[in-house]
Amino acid sequence: MYEVRIEATFAAAHRLLHYHGKCERLHGHNYKVHVWAAGEDLGEGGMLLDFGLLKAALGEVLAGLDHGDLNDIPEFAGDPSAERIARYIFERIAAGHPEMPLSRVDVFETDTSMASYRPR
Repeated sequence: MYEVRIEATFAAAHRLLHYHGKCERLHGHNYKVHVWAAGEDLGEGGMLLDFGLLKAALGEVLAGLDHGDLNDIPEFAGDPSAERIARYIFERIAAGHPEMPLSRVDVFETDTSMASYRPR
């Protein structure tokens, strides 16, 4: 099995409406995102997937999140947690690029706090 991973960042604000604590107040993060692809076969050039194509696909999704209020995105239903953000990114890339063998998305809110999404 081969795996590749790319990384990008975006900055955004959010608040968790159904969380009782400091995160229910509006605050921001400099998010770091890892997108993973996996597969058993290599294509042209001996690559699983061109890094540039995967970076471009991620960039398309992050452009809609960067420097915004994540609570304004209906799919997050008022609670844009790292878990929901990871799934959102995965599903947007997969929908726009079904040829990409995506396997997982990691979203870091901080250097020490991260959530992942991978479909079953």
